[in-house]
Amino acid sequence: MPTYAYQVKNQQGKDLTGQREAVDVNVLIQELKDQGFLIIKVQETKSRAATRKVSRGRKRIKLDDLLVFSRQMATMVDAGIPLVQTLDILSEQTENPSFRKIIQTIKGDVESGKNFSDGLETHRRVFSPLFISMVRAGETSGTLDEILDRLATYLEKMSNLQKKIKSAMIYPCVVFGIAITITTLMLVFIIPKFAEIFQSLDAKLPAPTQILIDVSNSVRKNFLLVVGCSIALFFLFRAAIQSPGGRVWWDRFKLRMPVFGALFLKSAISKFSRTLSTLVKSGVPILTALEIVGTTAGNRVIELALTDVKNSIREGEGIAGPLEKKKVFPPMVVRMVAVGEETGELEEMLVKISDFYDAQVDATVDGLSSLLEPLIIAFLGVVIGGIVIAMFLPIFNLSQAIKM
Repeated sequence: MPTYAYQVKNQQGKDLTGQREAVDVNVLIQELKDQGFLIIKVQETKSRAATRKVSRGRKRIKLDDLLVFSRQMATMVDAGIPLVQTLDILSEQTENPSFRKIIQTIKGDVESGKNFSDGLETHRRVFSPLFISMVRAGETSGTLDEILDRLATYLEKMSNLQKKIKSAMIYPCVVFGIAITITTLMLVFIIPKFAEIFQSLDAKLPAPTQILIDVSNSVRKNFLLVVGCSIALFFLFRAAIQSPGGRVWWDRFKLRMPVFGALFLKSAISKFSRTLSTLVKSGVPILTALEIVGTTAGNRVIELALTDVKNSIREGEGIAGPLEKKKVFPPMVVRMVAVGEETGELEEMLVKISDFYDAQVDATVDGLSSLLEPLIIAFLGVVIGGIVIAMFLPIFNLSQAIKM
């Protein structure tokens, strides 16, 4: 039996809230009326099992799944296919089983009389506030097909942007991981073999070689402790940056990083501009749009800045002035937003800003690839080459002593 959350007023005008099981919503409403309550709101609550099911499904639902769903749905709605039939077709051809179940649930909600956006609302772990707000705006304006197509274009741009950022990060991370693995293997397995040879020679070792052998012995004796401490530090760092203050510090640090900071800032500005443009063009109110943009920015510093901008707009200011005060966005972005406000073409200006920074991200990624290759080679040369030289120094010294 489903459970419903209700909000009512009693005969004295006092607001009351609660939850109650009922066969269906009409039965519950009648029961509440029989008790003399004035009905304000009745809404079905999701069970914990359903919540866990959606939560597990969210981990397996990718941005590309939402992109294909939006694009195909826009095509079918534009062709005049009824919404319920469209959802039925999409659920059958969706390869992701978790997403298929969610679409079927939304189809059932629509069949029972709910709006499409209300059906999406029950799956907020899958569909973002931006997705839901745009669909609701499309339903209100009667342009759902156009909004879905615009949403698919937006998701496609965001997917491409994410892939560019990942491609820029994967290469150095993989090489750094390989360097750590090789260094650990040399310290644990190879250097001890050399140490036994040097010990049999009974000669004084050069300082670099002795330090390396001491480090190797320490790592071997305390290997489990070193691994445990490394894992503990990783989780402590992860917990610290997930705290409110730590998240702000980490996101600010990412924007100021020597090599990757510019990439993170440009991608954040591109996401901000394109998201705000898409929402405003779809008819979402500016305050709601800014709130959604803040939550989807992916950077806590920018989110806090946009919160202050939203509060300033609520007090009667424009967008450009508060943006300039926050010192987060480059002057060019602020000036173009100001021009867009003055000319009434804010959406077009935001699209131009996003396109410009998308191109900047492409150039930055290409530049990083060219810059990182020699840096990574130098890093590997210093680490691996340093270990090799330190181990062969005693052999060089011994060969010179024999020649003398």
